[in-house]
Amino acid sequence: MTATTLGVVLTEAEKTLTDAGAWLPREDAEQLAAHVMGCTVAQLPLDAVPGAEDLARLRDLVAQRADRVPVEYLTGRAVLGGVEIAVGPGVFVPRKHTEPLLAWGLDVLHGVSRPLAVDLCTGSAAIALAVAHARPDSTVHAIELDPVALSWARRNVARQAELGDTPVALHAGDVTDPAMFAELDGTVDLLLPNPPFVVDGVVLPPEWQEHQPWSALFGGQDGLVVIRAVVAAAVRLLRRGGGVAIEHDDEQAEVIMSLLREQDAFTDISYGVDHWGTPRYTTARRK
Repeated sequence: MTATTLGVVLTEAEKTLTDAGAWLPREDAEQLAAHVMGCTVAQLPLDAVPGAEDLARLRDLVAQRADRVPVEYLTGRAVLGGVEIAVGPGVFVPRKHTEPLLAWGLDVLHGVSRPLAVDLCTGSAAIALAVAHARPDSTVHAIELDPVALSWARRNVARQAELGDTPVALHAGDVTDPAMFAELDGTVDLLLPNPPFVVDGVVLPPEWQEHQPWSALFGGQDGLVVIRAVVAAAVRLLRRGGGVAIEHDDEQAEVIMSLLREQDAFTDISYGVDHWGTPRYTTARRK
């Protein structure tokens, strides 16, 4: 009997994931195989025959992915801004959609000495850690309400500090509290929130609906409950010239720009697109 090569196994896995509705079936299969084999996707030995243990483990992971468990939960990792983040059940998975928001924020900090940045609704602390990694001279605060997500954030903050990055100051708290970070009023250079913004009742793909924490996803009857609090926080926290970028759904850019205009406290109000060209975040600078 001819042994089954990894290439054949990946083709089978791709078909399984395609049939299950995964939107990147080949990429997912390759990521899972690289995780099992301890290499990068580019290093996968497609002509090699996997050992029985590796093959069984890979097929188990593919079966879980076919049940629409996020691939990042299966590998235990996600990457944002060049920083590897530990993730798993109970915490929102950082997405590459957020990379342009991060890039905008880092551009705001260009030329600012020893900047002060704040990450609201930090989840895994991915955005905060990416800023601290890119700007070792910065002071970065991050806040999260959910205790499970906060435990993941603590783990990630500790790991990056051990690796030599500037430590992030992590806080347990509610971003809708009008006294949140009151001691920082008027001093913040950059505010980068990724708040819950999905309208209550919307049915999301299973990766979110069935597996990720709803508190990180749903933002009330109009999806804007937390975003309104974020806008109010930006008014008082940002220094003159400081910047805010708010991640949101692809249909919310206009309404969020309107919320910012209503404050009469911002200039350069605009929106940015993600890697698909979809409106994904709205930006403004403090007057």
